[in-house]
Amino acid sequence: RVERGVMEGSPRLENFVIGLIVLVISISLHEFGHAISADKLGDPGPRRAGRITLYPGAHLDPFGFLMICFTMWAGFGLGWGRPVMVDSRYFGNPRKGMVITSLCGPLMNLALALVFGLLLRVLIMTGQVTAIPLLSRFALQFLVINLSLMFFNLIPIHPLDGGKILSGLMPLSLSEKFDSMMWQWGPIILLVSCFSGAGFLSSVISPAVISAVEFILGKS
Repeated sequence: RVERGVMEGSPRLENFVIGLIVLVISISLHEFGHAISADKLGDPGPRRAGRITLYPGAHLDPFGFLMICFTMWAGFGLGWGRPVMVDSRYFGNPRKGMVITSLCGPLMNLALALVFGLLLRVLIMTGQVTAIPLLSRFALQFLVINLSLMFFNLIPIHPLDGGKILSGLMPLSLSEKFDSMMWQWGPIILLVSCFSGAGFLSSVISPAVISAVEFILGKS
């Protein structure tokens, strides 16, 4: 209901541009979260690769960016950034370090969602949504897109962050079996889920996103 009210009357091209800008920034900050956390834990690789920066060009994958453009125009937005290569051997505790670095990407998305969600909440409470429509639309897109990215990346399969987090929290013997199975089948499961058209991922993620949006906006 909130999304319909904020986006009502917004031209398709405007929605595309806003969504594209928000998705590029959000993916870039997600990857920056991985990079800066690995750097702080002692891995020199992200800094050598030029990933300790907020500049989107350092974090975007060319094909992933094209996918973002095509899917944003189609109205749903799907793409990816350039993964941050992390070497856990540099960490004092490799398994704990991987959990932290994997978690920091989704946490960056959560931070963006909270900042812009609270901004939108203030605009709604003060009746300024229609007075500042462009800001309201950006705030809503930052809220929804970042929550979607967070919940998507926390799905516990490889190569998503959720798979690495779950693996790091498992006993070592179970983790090795999980990794062996998930690195073999996880990418296939993910591709089938994304492109099957069955709406599986949407049915899993959408309820969580809607509940989180309503909670942040004080609608629940």
